[in-house]
Amino acid sequence: LPAGAENKNPAAVEVLVDIVRAEPSMAGANLAREVTTSETYTVEPEGEPLATVVAVDLGIKARTPSRLAQRGARVIVVPQSVTFAQIEALNPDGVFFSNGPGDPEASEAEVELLRQVLDAGYPFFGICFGNQLLGRALGYGTYKLEYGHRGVNQPVLDRATGKVEITAHNHGFAVDAPTTEASLAPFNNGQYGKVEVSHIGLNDGVVEGLKCLDIPAFSVQYHPEAAAGPHDADYLFDRFIKLMGAN
Repeated sequence: LPAGAENKNPAAVEVLVDIVRAEPSMAGANLAREVTTSETYTVEPEGEPLATVVAVDLGIKARTPSRLAQRGARVIVVPQSVTFAQIEALNPDGVFFSNGPGDPEASEAEVELLRQVLDAGYPFFGICFGNQLLGRALGYGTYKLEYGHRGVNQPVLDRATGKVEITAHNHGFAVDAPTTEASLAPFNNGQYGKVEVSHIGLNDGVVEGLKCLDIPAFSVQYHPEAAAGPHDADYLFDRFIKLMGAN
């Protein structure tokens, strides 16, 4: 209510509060299967494709395949239930895992699929939920933030350049990785070599990106595809295109 306004129906407010409190917790929720596409579809570039990307839809935003197609990629968007054999059959140059709702700790099938992608050497890019799944695939845990990050003016430090990006966020979970200057270290299973925390949220020090140094994989927690938000992080799509070209 506006300051000084009188609540003329407190009973209605209590009903709304009860509805909110009755909602199940996000912790332990596997929701990607509920929001994924029911059918595979393709977003084509204007000219001859420079690369083919298989994008696993965990709640994907339409702007993401559009951003990749603008850079010459043919983007094949597949359902959350896709198998690794089905991904291989599409002969991709790279694999993308999208944003989406739910608790990454409850997404073992998606984590296992991502490990198969990494084991096969496909260049990988993940956004938001995709970042959390990469963290888990590499041996890190994830945790629920007390309030989450929401909005379009979140400052994030790119540790490689020292540049501060203004970014769009919408996440309630984060990767549990060290964010000190000494955070470059082998993963606990040693399988995928070394990784660094590439981006850090300046408001609270939350991990905002991961970059593998020995395999072609990286991810960010925020949304570089944000249509109505800041576009400081557009370069990440260019990075993925270059990563596929290098491999």
